[in-house]
Amino acid sequence: MSTFAENISAQLQAIERSGLYRTRQQTASACAPVVRVRGEDLLAFNSNDYLGLANDERIIEAFKEGLSLYGAGSGASHLISGHSQAHTRLENKLAKLLSPYIEQAGALYFCTGYMANLAVMTSLVDSVKGGAEIFSEERNHASIIDAVRLSRAAFSVYPHCDTQALSKLLSKSSAKLKVVVTDGVFSMDGDLAPLKELARICESEDAILVVDDAHGFGVLGESGKGMLEHYAVSSPQIIYMGTLGKAAGVSGAFVCANSVFIDWMIQRARPYIYTTAAPPACAHALLRSVDLITGSEGVSKRKHLQELIHLFKLGVGEQFKLDAKGDVLKNREYRLLDSSTPIQPLIIGSNEDVLRASQTLFEEGLWVTAIRAPTVPVGSARLRITMSATHTAQHVERLLSVLKKI
Repeated sequence: MSTFAENISAQLQAIERSGLYRTRQQTASACAPVVRVRGEDLLAFNSNDYLGLANDERIIEAFKEGLSLYGAGSGASHLISGHSQAHTRLENKLAKLLSPYIEQAGALYFCTGYMANLAVMTSLVDSVKGGAEIFSEERNHASIIDAVRLSRAAFSVYPHCDTQALSKLLSKSSAKLKVVVTDGVFSMDGDLAPLKELARICESEDAILVVDDAHGFGVLGESGKGMLEHYAVSSPQIIYMGTLGKAAGVSGAFVCANSVFIDWMIQRARPYIYTTAAPPACAHALLRSVDLITGSEGVSKRKHLQELIHLFKLGVGEQFKLDAKGDVLKNREYRLLDSSTPIQPLIIGSNEDVLRASQTLFEEGLWVTAIRAPTVPVGSARLRITMSATHTAQHVERLLSVLKKI
């Protein structure tokens, strides 16, 4: 073994000893409440398919139709020959959807949310040479953290949901361009950013507010339009990113902002310019998905999802006897975080304990992923339990029954 490989091997062994070694589970079925893993059918509570559209027959048929119309791939980047009418139709639909909240809205479709965040932050900073400063939320997603670093702008990190601390930081800044960036729904905690107050502060400080609503789009708001609808926030300062591979059930992401900034991204956003466009069939399928999200069926799916969340939280309270602080199982460190979203994190504490809990669930026929550092802070390892509208009350009761054994 070469010195290079020996060095990596030693580091991998250290990762494994610390309980942080990561492995992939291979599924042999579609994304659904029951999936096949290692030859076993497992009841899964770890998908971000919040509305159950990933395996919806109507989305599948729309995908097939897109394949018959456009083929399997796009063939090139958007600015060469890969931009299809399906991409344009999807972007126009999304821009119209969010136009009540974003002035002169335009939209841009990306292959992934990670790419979308990289594109937004780097092209924003590129618009003001040497004069931008970014203010990033403490618990932002890794894609935002990387985007901030790659932008090469000066940046500060403000404490979780602490708008007073943010306001003080902004008031001290003399940057030509101030950018506040936050998750909408925090992916590991399930809580919401105080968007109304953030928008107010950004308007008063003439700062741009970038909102990554990966876990809110499709889930929050009467029509599923996400955090902006949920809080009834409209502002010319907002740049909005929504993911289309979670509640929307397909793949990719989009950025919605003033059409002037969308045009700027087409000119300057390297993650958009220098990558092959997503297959047009994906965009074609998403046209159907967006219609389902915003229609009457989407309303009923979100209602059922909230009923399941309530049932779960009620069951945890009854079985584990939560106290006023949300602590579970007296004399233990377990606690359920306060979340009204499909993300219901049960804090276990140590890496060893959370891995043991996840394995016990697996052996009992349930699949719930153990989340450890660096995804979450050291000492806050957790079971990240997620609900889908395709789960039933019986599924939730089964989960509660097995959690009680742990």
